[in-house]
Amino acid sequence: MKAVHFGAGNIGRGFVGLILHKAGYEIVFADVAAELIDSLAAADSYQVHEVGAEPHTWTVDNFRALNSATHEAAVVAEIATAEMVTTAVGPNILKFVAPLIAQAIKARSGDLAPLQVLACENALYATNNLRSEIAVAVDDETLATKAIFANTAVDRIVPAQDPAAGLDVTVEDFFEWAVESGPFGDSIPEIADVHFVADLEPFIERKLFTVNTGHATLAYHGRVHGAQTLSEAIAIAEVAGEVDAVLAETSSMLIAKHGFDAADHATYVSKCIRRFSNPHLPDTPERVGRSPLRKLSRNERFISPAEELASTGATPSALLRAIGAALQFDVAEDPESVRMMELRSSLSAEDFVAQVMGLHDGDSLYADAVETVKAQS
Repeated sequence: MKAVHFGAGNIGRGFVGLILHKAGYEIVFADVAAELIDSLAAADSYQVHEVGAEPHTWTVDNFRALNSATHEAAVVAEIATAEMVTTAVGPNILKFVAPLIAQAIKARSGDLAPLQVLACENALYATNNLRSEIAVAVDDETLATKAIFANTAVDRIVPAQDPAAGLDVTVEDFFEWAVESGPFGDSIPEIADVHFVADLEPFIERKLFTVNTGHATLAYHGRVHGAQTLSEAIAIAEVAGEVDAVLAETSSMLIAKHGFDAADHATYVSKCIRRFSNPHLPDTPERVGRSPLRKLSRNERFISPAEELASTGATPSALLRAIGAALQFDVAEDPESVRMMELRSSLSAEDFVAQVMGLHDGDSLYADAVETVKAQS
């Protein structure tokens, strides 16, 4: 079996690549980072170090690596004969990998089983978005017969790595990868560490609005309070209180919407908070808070649950405070942070909310979002 994976970074090697390797796949890593790809191509193996209460080290081998910028035809040929293609490139980059996947689907032999396409991104229904990009170049009949698109929910904290580590990756000892089973019919892939579920939406939203919302809240409030690391941030009572308050709000929304057992969900939230403070994973507010424009967009970790709560008549005060902290994320090394500051200075609060957050007059959260932006001006 062969899988082509776009994104040879830490998540690609330390999460998706590891799980596919353990399931017996040969992996072809594709990336535009020339130095990284050259290092992978020259290596026989790398190690993934899981740290935490149950540490373990895995050796990953049986992989190849291709530069998807300079060897497009080779990447297309690999995808055309693979069982699966996965991504971990960031939601905004899917449009750049879609043309190569589209070419491969069109070139794929009709004698092969449909290509399984899974976008493993921290975003709602990322595979649907990738399919839409691919559909620009491939007709519906070809897509229906030559490809299967399945949405996923992925969860593993992978912090910034020590430059001296080379290709090796240090990750937390917890992970979850859920994939919707429906698109596969009776031909569900045999991947022991993947949970195939009939209804993915509860898993996606539970993860995004607990792990990602809580993690980003910790980063943004922690930075406002001057914390250098997330472990420092969680030790600040005011910051920890904001994380608890935000997750209380998202919990009430998730329990009401998806019918989660309240006690079970409380246990899940507590586990997530412990993961944020894993002493073996040094992480920073700057890394976790990067790309604030995406994180403040309509279908992301703050605005989506806040709007849903507001639509019920509730005021998501803690989420609005987290949004306010995110608006203060001024980091010169992060292009989105720089752009956010430019937009804040050039747009009215109303236009900023419309352009960045996707909220408009008539949306339940709109007025409070506008006031939150004004308060940071």
